[in-house]
Amino acid sequence: MNSLTRRGFIEKLTTITAGSFLAANTPAALAAGQSTPHVTFPSAPRDRIAVASYPFRAYINVANNRSRDPKLPGMDLTQFPSEVVTKFGVHNIEPLAQHFLNTDSAYLDTFRKALQDANVHVVDIPTHVRQSFYDTDPANRQKAIAVSKTWIDVAVEVGSPSIRPHVAATSNSAPNVERAADSLREVADYAAQKNIVVTLENDDPISEEAFFIVKVIDAVHHPYLRALPDFANSALTGDPDFNYRAVQAMFERAYCISHVKDGEVDDHGKQFNVDLKRTFDIAKSTSYRGYFSMEFDAPGDPYPATKKLIEQTLHYLS
Repeated sequence: MNSLTRRGFIEKLTTITAGSFLAANTPAALAAGQSTPHVTFPSAPRDRIAVASYPFRAYINVANNRSRDPKLPGMDLTQFPSEVVTKFGVHNIEPLAQHFLNTDSAYLDTFRKALQDANVHVVDIPTHVRQSFYDTDPANRQKAIAVSKTWIDVAVEVGSPSIRPHVAATSNSAPNVERAADSLREVADYAAQKNIVVTLENDDPISEEAFFIVKVIDAVHHPYLRALPDFANSALTGDPDFNYRAVQAMFERAYCISHVKDGEVDDHGKQFNVDLKRTFDIAKSTSYRGYFSMEFDAPGDPYPATKKLIEQTLHYLS
């Protein structure tokens, strides 16, 4: 994960659609101190695959993990790298921030050693930010910014090229593009100093609705603020066409990370499926070169489901 060559970056830009992030690399943006991220991506299909810790939350031993199932064997996040290699033959992981025991130097040293011993790389850290980037109270917005900066620093420590801060809802405002953009511009400026990409996911159906996220990213116009397309989260609307349009818009603004799943289950247990081939074709149409993180999110054993997603991903990337 070193430098991306200027020629390679230009080739990437020339193939991205007009709705993507070209404006972030204008002379004005560069004059303002913004530079393009320096990340080298692998090209072999298996090397582009990562496994998220979120599907395995029932196994992760960490305080306040309400998803932990005591009937299942447990593991610390430091065991997750070797588990992914052993069970799936994959050498990239996406550890959820809530699965870190803590972020002190001793624990991060232990986690970093576990990564090295397993020859595993962190490709993204999704983190929960309790305060909203668009809260009407400036103090709450600053808290959201501060938490994001903390996880940017953690990403540097563990070698992750990106983080994904959660855009939380707030009771005092509907989603607000201007306030969210102002907050995330500060986060992106800080991330640029560390060469860490900040990604926003189409996750929560209100505070992270795909086209709201798109508006925020376009308003910020920063090369270090990108989209994280989730294959199926937007399918929860019950409108398949909306989901594919959302995924298209997100991939047009993506850079380094996406979430692969073949469907999503709502709070009432209803399953919404997606066409994996169609979704991978969307990613290819935007010349996306980043990672595909397996994030099975449905009832059932995540091990066989993740293995199946990996096999399907290899098929569609080959």
